[in-house]
Amino acid sequence: MNSLTINERVESIKNDEYGINKFIEEYKPFIASCVEKIVGRYVVYGQDDELSIALIAFSEAIKAFDSSRGNFLSFAQNVIKRRIIDYYRKESKYNNVVFLKQHNDEEDEEDSDQTAEKAFDEYLTKEISQYRRFEIEQLKEELKEWGISFFELPDVSPKHKKTRRIYSQVIKFLLSDPELLSQIKEKKALPVTQIEKCLKIPRKKIDRGRKYILAAIVICTGDYEFIRDYISWE
Repeated sequence: MNSLTINERVESIKNDEYGINKFIEEYKPFIASCVEKIVGRYVVYGQDDELSIALIAFSEAIKAFDSSRGNFLSFAQNVIKRRIIDYYRKESKYNNVVFLKQHNDEEDEEDSDQTAEKAFDEYLTKEISQYRRFEIEQLKEELKEWGISFFELPDVSPKHKKTRRIYSQVIKFLLSDPELLSQIKEKKALPVTQIEKCLKIPRKKIDRGRKYILAAIVICTGDYEFIRDYISWE
């Protein structure tokens, strides 16, 4: 597993052509899967124009991305979708896309665009679910190293809003302090004394939320982009 999240990796290579090319090479299967869902057929690098468009779009996404846009892969998928739809519009090749209807007037052409985007949005939802399942398997293994079972997380999660707010405060406090984060990862334990002293939260309450807080730290600092999008720690 990479020490940097996908978002962080993208931010670090935006002005590095070698890094961009290396990243694109790594994600070629992902890019191809996006294209295949749009065109409804198997595609091959070096043969299909759509893949060339998608590679350019993926590079464009890397250079244009910033963390305020959320998850990079979701952002990149949208850029790829737009560029290929633009390509078909320009080349008048809508009839080659299996989920696009053939229309003759401008109003129907607009409906065709909406059909294309709706179909691809449905694909994105399924694709993100697959990536999230992969991340869950990774998370299960990492949590074992912390003495935490993935399946006990629902039981250790706070049920009351007040408690959730308190633990959210703890999580944000720890994430904002690189030194404390380093200690947590090294010892795989919460710095209870520091938390109690700085936030004035009773030790017993911190101890009760230990597994929940540690799991949040693992997810927020690990390569779990899609799980983070799905979970709110508030």
